Amino acid sequence: METHRRSSTNSVRSHKPARPIALEDDSTKASDALPLPLYLTNAVFFTLFFSAVYFLLCRWREKIRSSTPLHVVTFSEIVAILASVASFIYLLGFFGIDFVQSLVLRPSADVWATEDDEVESEVLLRNEDARHVPCGQALDRSIRSLQPPAPIVTAEKVFDEMPVTVMTEEDEEIIRSVVCGMTPSYSLESKLDDCKRAAAIRREALQRITGKSLSGLPLDGFDYESILGQCCEMPVGYVQIPVGIAGPLLLNGREYSVPMATTEGCLVASTNRGCKAIHLSGGATSVLLRDGMTRAPVVRFGTAKRAADLKLYLEDPENFETLACVFNRSSRFARLQSIKCAIAGKNLYLRFSCFTGDAMGMNMVSKGVQNVLDFLQTDFPDMDVIGISGNFCSDKKPAAVNWIEGRGKSVVCEAIINGDVVTKVLKTSVESLVELNMLKNLTGSAMAGALGGFNAHASNIVTAVYIATGQDPAQNVESSHCITMMEAVNGGKDLHVSVTMPSIEVGTVGGGTQLASQSACLNLLGVKGASKESPGANSILLATIVAGAVLAGELSLMSALAAGQLVKSHMKYNRSSKDVSKVSS
Repeated sequence: METHRRSSTNSVRSHKPARPIALEDDSTKASDALPLPLYLTNAVFFTLFFSAVYFLLCRWREKIRSSTPLHVVTFSEIVAILASVASFIYLLGFFGIDFVQSLVLRPSADVWATEDDEVESEVLLRNEDARHVPCGQALDRSIRSLQPPAPIVTAEKVFDEMPVTVMTEEDEEIIRSVVCGMTPSYSLESKLDDCKRAAAIRREALQRITGKSLSGLPLDGFDYESILGQCCEMPVGYVQIPVGIAGPLLLNGREYSVPMATTEGCLVASTNRGCKAIHLSGGATSVLLRDGMTRAPVVRFGTAKRAADLKLYLEDPENFETLACVFNRSSRFARLQSIKCAIAGKNLYLRFSCFTGDAMGMNMVSKGVQNVLDFLQTDFPDMDVIGISGNFCSDKKPAAVNWIEGRGKSVVCEAIINGDVVTKVLKTSVESLVELNMLKNLTGSAMAGALGGFNAHASNIVTAVYIATGQDPAQNVESSHCITMMEAVNGGKDLHVSVTMPSIEVGTVGGGTQLASQSACLNLLGVKGASKESPGANSILLATIVAGAVLAGELSLMSALAAGQLVKSHMKYNRSSKDVSKVSS
């Protein structure tokens, strides 16, 4: 949305259309005054500058060798000094006449006009358009039922493809109220009862407050009602991320087209090559090892003995059934699996593990933990709950407890790649892959002190699939814990490759999974929503697909490294000579 800002002494006023300028009709350029074409003039000054500098350097070197004072100059040296200064000034101011022309004649990307521009706009507006439009209509994105005003398109608009329409007088008053601080920005949805309108008003108020344009950030084409109260607060638009498809991935006898949302070139292409190698070799197999989301509150007692008493109580099998009944009241899907405790002085950390169905389950397990803490307060009244999360969980942080005990879904995925496929598709050899995996993913990661990072780039695939399917991208920290193993089998002819991932945290209901784009990607994989036949089956299948995609990505990248193709492929797929800004405009 394009608007103008007046000087700081004036209050925020209505949007005025910028002066329409027919750029194509004015072919006169400042460079036309030059006796030579612009490129020849530039060449002359470049040659003059470097020739003069080279001449002076040579002369000064001779003076130094002959002990002649530098301040004693000849006529030729004076001419060279003047020529170098003059050409330098031209070149400095140049980049130059053509550059200045682009700034003067090109529609400005800065939407905040000066006072003089506004005066000109007012005169032109009176001469060219006799309509009297209320000032508040300059920002309207709503649909008029009675004689809607024609949209006003300014000459300064560069990125928006849709015409900028006007807002009502009421909207203008709300914008002014937000700008001056009388109306909190976060309250617009509740006050207006229109999420799209609230986002548009908040966006315009932000532009006026900061003096920065958001013209490249889309506003239209998004369902803001769907994120209210659960996905994102105070929206002003949405970010576009391209989604590519890798596959088909043949996993456990079924084919999957894996959606990947990423801005990294070569990532989807590389994963797709890995899927091809797996498919030609008969497919991959994945196995679920564990399924349990965790939450670990921290409580404090007056003495370490009291903390130990609670630890013994919680770990007593006779008390587990009672605690499980209390915990499971939080949800019809929640099922407490285990409680493990760790003591630090008089502080006790309780790590609850729980089955959460098709939901990722953070909120579900937190509610169950709160129920248990309230129940324990009766028998342990001196227990002081410091926090519902004490980082012994551990969520969105690299932690050995997740690497060892697991969190979310723990999955192992394997495949045997035929030697011919390794040679023809992956362009390398079984021996090279095995050696590289040992020295890079195992030894190299150990030298770096890696925690769960014994892989080539598991987080690349995990994050791309997470964004496409509406998962929490921050949980790629522990979800990307992975160890990649490669071994020569069948007499050294074929390659056995596997990935073991103990902390894949995914869900197919709740959070961002209900958004239209993410829901479509889940539907593509056949895991949309909750499983009616077997609770938790969809989220488990999604976790195995993530592991299968990681297996494909690991196989392809390791092959590129072994064959020396990494730099070449990135130069081909991750570089572009196209000027994106010109394409957008």
